[in-house]
Amino acid sequence: MSPNSLIRFSLLPATLAAWGLYESQAVRMVERDVPVRALAPSLAGLRIAHLSDLHVGAPGLNARAFRRGVELVMASEPDLVCITGDLRARVSGDADLRAGLRALHAPLGVYAVLGNHDHASGHDPFADGVALTELDGTGVMLLRDEHVDVRRRGARIRVGGIDPRTFAADPGARGEELVDPAADLRVLLCHFPTVLDRVAPHEWHLLLAGHLHGGQLCIPTPTGKIRLSHRSRQYLEGIYGRDGAVMHLSRGIGTTFVPFRFAARPEVTLLHLVATSA
Repeated sequence: MSPNSLIRFSLLPATLAAWGLYESQAVRMVERDVPVRALAPSLAGLRIAHLSDLHVGAPGLNARAFRRGVELVMASEPDLVCITGDLRARVSGDADLRAGLRALHAPLGVYAVLGNHDHASGHDPFADGVALTELDGTGVMLLRDEHVDVRRRGARIRVGGIDPRTFAADPGARGEELVDPAADLRVLLCHFPTVLDRVAPHEWHLLLAGHLHGGQLCIPTPTGKIRLSHRSRQYLEGIYGRDGAVMHLSRGIGTTFVPFRFAARPEVTLLHLVATSA
């Protein structure tokens, strides 16, 4: 190998690392129309901001990405903000996490569930294993197998949240005890996207989930992405429907295991609800 070829070859890992770090904090706002069956006319156009997988405190640029995500969300003026888990990786990220959460607000409130990493249940070697148990003083309502009802233009919206420990411990857990069929819109927050396989038909209108980071490390090809993690997962990112429910699966903001993203740019999402009969 010639000296020039050797130099170019040696620069490749550094170039890939630099790009992976850049992409890990290049948060974008994604807007999606979400079809909701039999949506009340007064709820048509409801704007829900969805954030997930912040992993604040992990090595890398997660705190910076979270700050940018908060800026994008607040600029979009959502009616409701929902966060679906894995908020903090290390106690050292607590101040950044709470500062960002305090900056989030919406007319109908800000609600969150925890993820497996928040309860020190994960394999990330950089997590410190200290569980996150409360969000006091942030203005964010933490839902641990709980629900809250809010109203918009006379319509009642029920927001429920499943605790990750409940979901992991009970293969049948789906938040059925939180359902109120009389609510005009029923939204369930769960860190794990497999909740879509558990819910009964027509229990919930909208499910919000995260966990998988859109694969986080992907190789783009002409026929689609080759995902280097979660390759066997049925759900990875975007919108899925089943038995009268629609799920939005966020690609998330942060990183875990390694501080890089490739072809899986971090996102915050603004969901516009539209009525459908299907």
